[in-house]
Amino acid sequence: MDTEHSNWKTSAIYPMSDIETTSRIEPALIDEPSSAIADVVADLTAAVSMLGKFLHPLTAANLADAVRIMNTYYSNLIEGHNTRPRDIERALSGELDQNEERRNLQIEAAAHVRVQTEIDRMFLRGTLPPATSAGFVQWIHNEFYRDASPAMLTLKNESREIMMVPGQWRSRPEHDNAVGRHLPPSSERVADFMRYFEQRYSLSQLGTAGRITAIPAAHHRLNYIHPFPDGNGRVSRLMSHAMAHQIGIGAHGLWSISRGLARGLESRGEYKSMMDLADMPRQGDLDGRGNLSLKALKDFVLWFLRVCLDQVQFMSGLFDLNELRQRLRTLVQRSNTLKPEAAALLEEALMRGEFERGEVARITGLPERTARRILADVTELGLLASSTPKGSVSLRFPESALEELFPRLYPQV
Repeated sequence: MDTEHSNWKTSAIYPMSDIETTSRIEPALIDEPSSAIADVVADLTAAVSMLGKFLHPLTAANLADAVRIMNTYYSNLIEGHNTRPRDIERALSGELDQNEERRNLQIEAAAHVRVQTEIDRMFLRGTLPPATSAGFVQWIHNEFYRDASPAMLTLKNESREIMMVPGQWRSRPEHDNAVGRHLPPSSERVADFMRYFEQRYSLSQLGTAGRITAIPAAHHRLNYIHPFPDGNGRVSRLMSHAMAHQIGIGAHGLWSISRGLARGLESRGEYKSMMDLADMPRQGDLDGRGNLSLKALKDFVLWFLRVCLDQVQFMSGLFDLNELRQRLRTLVQRSNTLKPEAAALLEEALMRGEFERGEVARITGLPERTARRILADVTELGLLASSTPKGSVSLRFPESALEELFPRLYPQV
């Protein structure tokens, strides 16, 4: 269950009709961005264009698999769930924990990876629906919870239980609850709010800069509407991931917004405090003309985009071709099982994307039988793999090698 509902309450009371008007989420967009926002938009666009630029496409695609697990780890961490990368990999292979609580966390993690993978595939196929459309938001929620157990879908408080239906908006009075200090629209108005949301965040009507600033704005406003009984935070992060693809700053999945949101720029509590700040009502006549504070929205957008830029720059350092080549060599040097010639195989795969198994003797300069033993050692560790038993091998990034290859990717524990 998302931490936003860890203190789930009984039905809220809505005494004022004006909080039920769909324009309550205005300002939805920033029509006149500050110079600080314009600067970070330009820097982010430039940084994304360089991320992974010199990597072979196949190597980049395999790196994106590792980034999905990282994105899932940090999205779970935001919800207060410390599901380790190895547990996520186990879940993806169908190896679930016997403990019900840990098993449920694994199921959630596997669902996140699965949904993000499908979003990435739809984008590559050109079939990704508009990321801010109501139907797509419902699809994310439905797909995320489709394998959830009844216990995972049951929301409880002291006096009642409510069964959440994947992909369905809040639709009953008992779904209405305060989220911290925020009182979302009542359940009977959620569908109207989401139609308004879809209209306001239609990316086709925006320029490049407007589309980029729409990512954080839509991220907050979706949570402000709070369309589902639970899971809104996860849905908003996956929606933001899809928006980044469609806007052109997704860099083929080589960076993760969830890592930035979980870590912040200076402290881990920034995401929650900045989301709360963006809930602020308008502060007088000089604070825009909408229901909510324009200044607070600008502050949130600026913070969010700086987080994005920080993550893109961080990942660019990790994925620098020369640096990655050196870390592969170091990995081999520190291994208790790999021969020094294994580094040549890893570097070959890094540069070429893949190579035929029959090339191992040439690449290593060793006799055929010795070279094949070295290949077997590397594939046993999961550093090289292929889609078929005898097919070409490409570079992979198993959880066991991430700390060596990508230092600081995960918190030190």
